[in-house]
Amino acid sequence: MTQEDVAGRLNISAQAVSKWENDLSAPDLSALAELSDMLGVTTDELLGKETNRTKINPETHNVEDICFRVNIVSADGDKVKLNLPFAILKVFADNGAQMPKINGKDTLSGIDLKQIIELAERGVIGKLVEIETADGDRVEIVVE
Repeated sequence: MTQEDVAGRLNISAQAVSKWENDLSAPDLSALAELSDMLGVTTDELLGKETNRTKINPETHNVEDICFRVNIVSADGDKVKLNLPFAILKVFADNGAQMPKINGKDTLSGIDLKQIIELAERGVIGKLVEIETADGDRVEIVVE
């Protein structure tokens, strides 16, 4: 679903949706119920309440419509958000790309991008990986 799709259904601008995705603003309270229905998540999830909601969709997924998200919050307070369409992730994986280092550490080195792609192609979506290091770094990998 594009920013324009969401904006059109909520009768707002695509720029407003972009600001939500980049944590520059938040949706109006009146839009939360419709937004949660549209995205297939609960309002708790939209508001950041922790859930371990990984699910398998028995229908065949078109991975071209899925997004790969990596959210990193370092112990130093640095924040990195990576949002990639699966088509780009597949190109990276096919060319031997590996997960980035966090503060010079190989925390994510054991994560196989091709394995994540295979899971998504089988219909597994949601939070696939959650790591919190002893140093206080936090990483989430989500397929949605």
